[in-house]
Amino acid sequence: MTGFGRSAAAIDEGSVAVELKTVNNRFLDVNMRLPSDLNHLEAPLKRIITNRLGRGRIEVALQFDRPESVTYELNRPLIKGFIAAMNEMKSEFDLAGDPDLNVIARLPNVITSKRTELSAEFEQMVQNALNLALDDLESMRGTEGGLLAAELESRLSNIEERLVPIESEAANVADEFAEKLSRRIDSIKEKLGTQVETDAGRLAQEVAYLADRVDISEEIARLKTHIEHFRQIMSEDTDVGKRLDFLTQELNREANTITSKTNNMIVKENALSIKSEIEKIREQIQNVE
Repeated sequence: MTGFGRSAAAIDEGSVAVELKTVNNRFLDVNMRLPSDLNHLEAPLKRIITNRLGRGRIEVALQFDRPESVTYELNRPLIKGFIAAMNEMKSEFDLAGDPDLNVIARLPNVITSKRTELSAEFEQMVQNALNLALDDLESMRGTEGGLLAAELESRLSNIEERLVPIESEAANVADEFAEKLSRRIDSIKEKLGTQVETDAGRLAQEVAYLADRVDISEEIARLKTHIEHFRQIMSEDTDVGKRLDFLTQELNREANTITSKTNNMIVKENALSIKSEIEKIREQIQNVE
């Protein structure tokens, strides 16, 4: 689910600001941008996030400021070795000149910054700031989740409305097949010019066989069960998204079966409308944890 959260905290040692951005993703993907001084906190900060969020792509931006002055250390062995090499070159090849300070200062790693280690209190402040940012994020996502739940409930109600005419027409399937088969037999007899009597028992068997093949009562019952299960899961708090995603696939499977089993236009039109609603549900489910 998309969302944004922010927090800030400060102690005498320094201050920190945390920003979180989330977008839809089927799995949990945490991307952190930390200052080099805080790289050692990446693992515990990720654990905090994974304990509170189920899925989504999470962008974590953390900035901190420390008012203390920075001191620098010289890489003395490197400098001594460089000067010795320059003097040896000068002597061996009879060259003029002395090693230049600007040249030495540009050597890689010749000067390194040195800051005091972060205290346990500062590290705890960073973790507390992350938790506050997560609180802000979840508050925003909670508001969006309420709107999403209303949207999903509306789609489920639309599916239930479409099931009414389907269920009504399903009861007439056997009669439709009996009439259709009877007309076809009469047409064949007319073309052949024969007056052979139709075996009513045999006709009834064929109708019963075909009616069983196109019976959609089980699919209708399963759709109703899935809808109730869907609502039940929506009312829960944990691991909702993945279960709703799976249940949406089951809804779609039943709708596909209904569409393929009968040529009744009322059934087909309503089943196609149900498939359209399910597809809209599928899109929205990607926003749910």
